[in-house]
Amino acid sequence: MKKYLSILSLLILSVAMQAQNDTTGGIAGKLSDNEVEGQPLPFANVIIKETNKGTTSDFDGLYSLQNLEPGTYTVEFSFIGYETLQIPNVEVVGGKVTEVNTGLGASAAALDEVVISTVSRQDSEVALLLEQKSAIQIKESIGAQELAKIGVSDAGTATTKISGVTSSEASGDIFVRGLGDRYLYTTLNGLPIPSDDVERKNIDLGLFPTRVIKSVGISKTYSPSYSADQASGNIDIESRELVGSEELDLGIRVGVNTNAVGEFSNFKVSPNQDNAYFGFHQQNIPIEYTLYNQSWDPQTADAPVNRSYALTAGKKFGQKLKVLLTASQSREFEFREGEFTEYRNNNRYDYFTDVENFTQTDNTTGMLDVLYEFNDDHEIKATSLFINKLTDEVYESGRNGEGVVFEETGPAEGLNQFVRDQNIKQTRLWINQLHGTHSISEKNELNWGLGYNLVNADEPNRIRNEVNYDGEDFIQLGRMGGYQQRKSSQKIEDNEINAYVEDKITFANSEENEDDAKNIFVDFGGSYRNKQRDFVSRFFGVVERPTNTYNPTSLDNLSSVFTIENFRSGNLQINKLTPDFYQAELQSYGGFVNFNYGKDNWNINLGTRFQEDELNVDFRVNNYPTNLPQFSNQSYNNIYPSLNLKYSPNENSNIRLSASKTITLPEFKEIAPFEYVSQTGQVTRGNPDLDASNNLNFDLKYEFFPTSGQLVSLTGFYKNIQDPINKVQDRGAAGVFSYFNAGEEANIYGLELETRLDVIDNETPEDLDLEVAFNASRMWHKQDLKEVFDGETFIRTFRYNNKSEIGLQGASDWIFNGSVNVSTESENPFRASLVGNYASDKIYALGAPEAQNQGDVFYNDEIVEKGFVTLDLIVSKSLGDHWDFQFRGQNLLNPEIERVQDIRPSSTGIEATQTVRSYTRGSVLSLGINYSF
Repeated sequence: MKKYLSILSLLILSVAMQAQNDTTGGIAGKLSDNEVEGQPLPFANVIIKETNKGTTSDFDGLYSLQNLEPGTYTVEFSFIGYETLQIPNVEVVGGKVTEVNTGLGASAAALDEVVISTVSRQDSEVALLLEQKSAIQIKESIGAQELAKIGVSDAGTATTKISGVTSSEASGDIFVRGLGDRYLYTTLNGLPIPSDDVERKNIDLGLFPTRVIKSVGISKTYSPSYSADQASGNIDIESRELVGSEELDLGIRVGVNTNAVGEFSNFKVSPNQDNAYFGFHQQNIPIEYTLYNQSWDPQTADAPVNRSYALTAGKKFGQKLKVLLTASQSREFEFREGEFTEYRNNNRYDYFTDVENFTQTDNTTGMLDVLYEFNDDHEIKATSLFINKLTDEVYESGRNGEGVVFEETGPAEGLNQFVRDQNIKQTRLWINQLHGTHSISEKNELNWGLGYNLVNADEPNRIRNEVNYDGEDFIQLGRMGGYQQRKSSQKIEDNEINAYVEDKITFANSEENEDDAKNIFVDFGGSYRNKQRDFVSRFFGVVERPTNTYNPTSLDNLSSVFTIENFRSGNLQINKLTPDFYQAELQSYGGFVNFNYGKDNWNINLGTRFQEDELNVDFRVNNYPTNLPQFSNQSYNNIYPSLNLKYSPNENSNIRLSASKTITLPEFKEIAPFEYVSQTGQVTRGNPDLDASNNLNFDLKYEFFPTSGQLVSLTGFYKNIQDPINKVQDRGAAGVFSYFNAGEEANIYGLELETRLDVIDNETPEDLDLEVAFNASRMWHKQDLKEVFDGETFIRTFRYNNKSEIGLQGASDWIFNGSVNVSTESENPFRASLVGNYASDKIYALGAPEAQNQGDVFYNDEIVEKGFVTLDLIVSKSLGDHWDFQFRGQNLLNPEIERVQDIRPSSTGIEATQTVRSYTRGSVLSLGINYSF
């Protein structure tokens, strides 16, 4: 009760002090010299007539006026020897930038030569660069305008277009500066959102299509207004809202996956599709009854052709209310073919040379955004986002008669193994947020948010068969373990409440007195998060008594065995495992304060946050010894300081220094020791003894803005992580991965280079413009591998193969992202973009010793995901005011995704690199048509 009273007091105090919001707007643009063929016009005067606020254009003709109250203004442009130009009725909208681009000359310019457009601050590349230029923290964003240009389809892909960011095909994680899922923090409109997957801390960003995104930003340095549970940064997705007075768009897209097309008449889906309707699955009968009431054999999809449909509608009612609704549904097919091998103690155990994955994904998304402006000072925004993702997977290996599961049969029997795993995963995510922004006075602003999130992430009916097979006619049900023929279910329900309030009081603002350029303010507030998870998993296996009573006639007719008559006869018996479950709760609350002092070219921001985190996990799982505690309770109370220093030697450049302290909390799935079995049979389980990591972060950045839409920056960074958390191959267990504080500390340092350049910028709209964007990151990283003692008693070691230190799991030495964009700005614009990405090798999982006292001889080496290149081509063309056409060619190179491991067999003693997993994803070719009313 004391804690809840503290939270309530903090919120009441913060509200009473009134904190900040973003109700103001801005005017920005570019001035050109009509007397010199449209060259930039520097040092011209720009004045808002109604307020007398003003500025001058920089060397490239760029100007910006910020913090303007919403309303209609007259903007005056003047320059010695040139005609003064006044532009009336320029509307400023809160939270947006009005771009006014024009030219001055010796004679008065006509108003029809003035280009005025009002865009969201997060939609325009120019507006985003202006925001980045003036920001206090080191932040990089990509907006809807640029996402559309390069054909990005979701938020996950959008993040990889930012420097130092890459994704892993092996795990699906997003890595920022080499740090993956557990070191990131994800928010939507500033409020935390839960994960859709028991295996991850952060939500799958691929669930957010670009039609619901205004921008995606990554703050690579820590701000105390956010949770301290981060090391590599915070990813914030800002949802769309209505721009203008009304909007109505319809879109349709069709395409193919080149791998899936090769299986056109034989693309497999699970029998669960009988209970799936319009992308939603409903389990009609209890899982136990499906053992003899549902097929065990896959079906064939009607036509593995990708398609999607989208609708966006919005309208402004009067002057106060804006409503935007967007909805979409898509179906995508993917086929992967490759190999899998598992090594234990440097010897090959399980291996398949013909692994096949068939995946059908249905994604249904709906978002409602309602914005109500009471007046120029007060605004409330409600956002509700619903996502339903249904993924049907069929995995097969060993159909060629060459598959081996080591424990199943002996060589003398002449039998190999076939494995089929069919699963359907349904994730229903409902995010509800309410935000308020209030200008209490000219120097006092309030910003607050409330959120409620609900997640149901279920695997309602997973079907697995493991059989022995001679490659021709003889088939025998697998006989080891009692659960090789099984159906299982897994259910997750997350409920979360979160809130924040922030107060900003300004003491001095440079716009009030241009002769005394100061920016002094303090902002403070608090946040609260309570996340609860209920997890349950049930297994039902079928055992044959005696062996070889039933022999299926075909690998595609296993259902002929699992009949009600065979169960009633007693020859087939049902095994039931006691349900696995865990209940988990994360409660986090904190208060923060930031003090900012800016004068002339300098800005210093000092902040600190006090945060208390309580992490409790109660579990009861079958694989965990009952004589050990069945819970994990952790509590952390810390102060997390931050420093952000900015020096601007001129209007076009900044030098930034940042330092902070943060924490990395273990995630529920990293603690609960439930064993999740992958399709290949590898197991991932949590570790109740896992501890949080503490992080020190330092950044030094130089950024130069040659023009309004261009950027060149260089960043150096260093991170020290105490007790780093790693995914590790657990000792003495086949195919088991777990999570450990495998070292005392890890050190990461690196360089990031980013450029965005307009190579060709024609004044004639019909001519082609050429833009090049490129970023590269080079990282050096290592961590020690520790030995654990209880006093002088040796407990265990994480050292293996004579290694006492190793690189950080998930970190690539090199990351490259680049794009080449050509476009016209004519009445019917044309755009084409070629986008590439490369991330070098990264550690998928650390190795481990098999024998604790002989780890240099008996061990499993680390598994490495090899680097690869991806390439996308996007071409779009507008026809008139209503029609838009777009072609996308994604993953054009279709590279092989490969994981490898160094193996030293005892028979030869010679080390060699072996492939443990490989596949290709296929290229995706699609054509989209959009009609705007």
